[in-house]
Amino acid sequence: MSNMVMSVDDVRRAVTRIAHEILERQQGSASLALVGLQRGGAWLADAIAAAVHAIEPHATVPVGYIDVSMHRDDIGLRPVVPGAISRIDFAVDGTTVVLVDDVLFTGRTVRAAMEGINTYGRPRAVQLAVLVDRGHRELPIRPDYVGKNLPTHVDDDVRATQDGVIITSRVSS
Repeated sequence: MSNMVMSVDDVRRAVTRIAHEILERQQGSASLALVGLQRGGAWLADAIAAAVHAIEPHATVPVGYIDVSMHRDDIGLRPVVPGAISRIDFAVDGTTVVLVDDVLFTGRTVRAAMEGINTYGRPRAVQLAVLVDRGHRELPIRPDYVGKNLPTHVDDDVRATQDGVIITSRVSS
């Protein structure tokens, strides 16, 4: 059974709120960069960058993308299938890098992204923005910016796109 929990308008409002929160915490866009986790975080990083630009038209926040496949801690447990190309064509040294992902679940993908970002340099700080935090963490990772906290069953499937967020329950009631 599928259930839409965020509409396209809900997603748009959450993205705008996250952009405002990032700018508030950073006191502007200087020394700020967004890095979307391939694949789900890529569109979200672009959307947040567009929202930042709408709020501060003079701001140009660099956006990059990282594929964490080769940095996962379960690399020996399952086949490695690179998801997409990493592209970070700006210096991360000394910047505040906001990692961006669509859904935060166990935290293992974010851990891999933190390891991966260090291959590009040494950021001043690394923060995390997610559209949906569904809980069930296996690592001590907490997002700095959240669109929606969404309690789920561990077996549920959560899909987030710019068109909305859908939960598909795999557990029969």
